[in-house]
Amino acid sequence: MCGIIGIVAKSEVNQSIYDGLTVLQHRGQDAAGIATYKKGKLKLRKSNGLVDNVFHTRHMLQLQGKMGIGHVRYPTAGCSSMAEAQPFYVNSPYGISLAHNGNLTNVEELKRDLFRSGLRHINTDSDSEVLLNVFADELQQMGKFRINADDIFAAMKGVFRRCRGGYAAVAMINGVGIIGFRDPHGIRPVVFGKRETGKGTEYIIASESVAIDSLDFELIRDIRPGEAIFIDKKGNLYTHQCIPDAQQNPCIFEYVYFARPDSIIDGISVVKSRMRMGEFLARKIQREWPDHDIDVVIPIPDTSRTAALEMAHELNVKYREGFIKNRYIPRTFIMPGQSKRKKSVRQKLNAIDLEFRDKNVMLVDDSIVRGTTSGQIIQMARDAGAKKVYFASAAPPVRYQNVYGIDMPAAEELIAHNRTEQQVCELIGADRLIYQDLEDLIKSCSIGNPAISEFDVSCFTGNYVTGDISTDYLNHLEKSRSDKAKQRRNAREDDNPSDEISMTA
Repeated sequence: MCGIIGIVAKSEVNQSIYDGLTVLQHRGQDAAGIATYKKGKLKLRKSNGLVDNVFHTRHMLQLQGKMGIGHVRYPTAGCSSMAEAQPFYVNSPYGISLAHNGNLTNVEELKRDLFRSGLRHINTDSDSEVLLNVFADELQQMGKFRINADDIFAAMKGVFRRCRGGYAAVAMINGVGIIGFRDPHGIRPVVFGKRETGKGTEYIIASESVAIDSLDFELIRDIRPGEAIFIDKKGNLYTHQCIPDAQQNPCIFEYVYFARPDSIIDGISVVKSRMRMGEFLARKIQREWPDHDIDVVIPIPDTSRTAALEMAHELNVKYREGFIKNRYIPRTFIMPGQSKRKKSVRQKLNAIDLEFRDKNVMLVDDSIVRGTTSGQIIQMARDAGAKKVYFASAAPPVRYQNVYGIDMPAAEELIAHNRTEQQVCELIGADRLIYQDLEDLIKSCSIGNPAISEFDVSCFTGNYVTGDISTDYLNHLEKSRSDKAKQRRNAREDDNPSDEISMTA
């Protein structure tokens, strides 16, 4: 999962892009980058680290221009190489940079085709570089010295035709403008907005509406599945539905975990959907465990707070904050490597003994993926004096890999894969485990926008909405995403460290 942003303005955009990336920091903490354009020159700065560590005053002074794009990375293939920080850039045709969120599922086929048809060399393992080169290849085939909106949309039709998977992206063409687009299933989120200034209208494209709100832009709408929008350098907006029969299947995990609660994705309030998740969980407990002995409901911060509060209210049980979070530790879900993940849990959370001592505690989390964090937190609750520790997940059992841009690891590393709910309960050490029913999770989101009839829920069901995922592809993905594979890659990077990248093109 990554965060993207693009702005075309009437004044310098470097500070706005920086501020927007800090708001999107929850979507990726591995690397950050900004590219801007001014007077025939591309300015690019990217490196590993958080936004405020990557960009210092000297970098911001160099990032001049009234249009630019930015990116925060969370590596779905587990590679933390600086060479794969975004935006990516190609100088032909026109000079194009791109920032991407998601995952292409036919990337090897695309690499072969790009070399055969255009002799294009892909220098990294990132599918984002492949996506950029596909777009560049489509524009190259136009054979035009100058291009307009119609040319760009024609090229985008080629991109949609060739690329499969889940993706949302922003691309900047030097001296031309910025393009935003979304895959034909609308799996990955992206929105756009505008603001009026004394000098004219400015436009923004971002992964989540919260970035638009924070920068005082007005949300226009989500980019539709299979749609591309183009904002030229003068600030004129053009939109085109490139895939007329596109479907809308947004990733349901955005609502469960990834998106900020104050965002609205495809017309659905994230915070409201999480409130409903808590209500449905409470109803399941009332239905299946009417004589429960829960004394207190305690969330595992931060994502599960909303669901836990609604559960407690529905059950008429006390709600308490039992864990204090160290906000300077990154999200454990997106940490590569099991050993690093284990170590971080104790550094990240500390239990308040008084909230646990001699109580039957219901812990609530957004989901259970590997189970490492859940098991450690349950033990922390016992060490703090809890009599019994129950555990509730706002999501159903995660049994299958995600292939559309979320780093759910090799299937064998998912604790619920090929296991019953009771077996998972025993493995994490809970006295009782309650999972959300998939039907209730879907209702939690679809109530917010009844027009969406089908979400991407592949990590729960193994049914992939793009319909093109084979066993061979899943096996290949497993080899590249396992913790062992990540450790091997990171070891290679430690032996061959890359320098930071700051450039003027």
